[in-house]
Amino acid sequence: MTEIPPGSVAQKPGAARATAAHLYEVDIVRILTFVCVIGVHTISHTVAPTEVPLYLLLALLHFTRNVFFALTAFVLVYSYLHRPKPMREFWPKRFLLVGVPYLAWSAIYFVASTLHSGTTVSFGALVLRFLGQVVTGVAWYHLYFLLVTMQVYLLLPVILWVVRKSRGHHTLLLSVSGVIQLALIACYFYWPAATALINHYNKQYFFSYQFFILAGAVAADHSATFLLWVREHRPRIAVLTGIAAALTIAVYFIAVATGVPLYDAGTPLQPVMMVWALAVCLAFLAIGTWWADRRNPAGLGTRFVKVASDRSFGIFLSHPLAIWFLLWVGDDFFERTIPTPWLTLVIYLLVIASAIAITEVARRTPLSLPLTGRPWRAKRSA
Repeated sequence: MTEIPPGSVAQKPGAARATAAHLYEVDIVRILTFVCVIGVHTISHTVAPTEVPLYLLLALLHFTRNVFFALTAFVLVYSYLHRPKPMREFWPKRFLLVGVPYLAWSAIYFVASTLHSGTTVSFGALVLRFLGQVVTGVAWYHLYFLLVTMQVYLLLPVILWVVRKSRGHHTLLLSVSGVIQLALIACYFYWPAATALINHYNKQYFFSYQFFILAGAVAADHSATFLLWVREHRPRIAVLTGIAAALTIAVYFIAVATGVPLYDAGTPLQPVMMVWALAVCLAFLAIGTWWADRRNPAGLGTRFVKVASDRSFGIFLSHPLAIWFLLWVGDDFFERTIPTPWLTLVIYLLVIASAIAITEVARRTPLSLPLTGRPWRAKRSA
């Protein structure tokens, strides 16, 4: 049996409800997921129409939304099981930390898109358009992440009730949930007419991710034994991830061979993405357990992971703004001077650097909460 380091929540059964230990494993999953999200958006804006390798990489990175919502549910339920509190206390804090940045960045991106389009309409029409975008999460292409996150917050009592009532039958719960989501995703991809009423907003609402939300919640309910299992099966998880990757690549090329466009063949709505995303969830967590078991509490790596995890949300919020400035405000300078696929790499590095700079500046101002989702704390003199 794998030895678990002292202080780990996975050290003994029942630890998940006995202490509120910080899960260093989750920090790694969060960082890796956001790094891949930036990769998705950078490739989407820089890939050439016939760049098959980049489109394939994009397809392999399209697990991010499912992993993100599984991680969200895991952290949410894990935290609540440690520190249960009335919803009248829980909801205001959670909605403050996500809802305020959602509104602030929706406004920022709304202004950017309005300036970019150059359309002139009345003030009243602008207000109505903005309110519509806030409700539907389309002020910019990544803000639906926050909209779905707030839906998960709102549904937490229901999620907790389902997890508690189904204890002893969690395998059955996830099996039924998985079949339902697979059927829904298959309709999105193969039979869109069957879901015509919701196709336009299929990524903005929780039901498109309910399996991963429930999977994260159930994993949190068994956090001690689940993390122990991941530690003991890291080699098997690596093999399973490789098999899932091979399956995803095979399905991608089969779709392309049958005439499906390069992007659509690897869309997040491709049913095989459920298998791939589940494998990546386990793989990222396996990497996280490896890090947590070997981390030096006073080491530079630990400090880096702590800061990166803290800044990840702000970087996620601001990175599309960096892409917009680099590619469009820059009058296509990079596209005209850097050939593909190097354009993607250069823009990716510049976007990360720019988003880090935006976040670091924001964290040191009273605008930290709306711009990074982290409260601002002014330094006090000794």
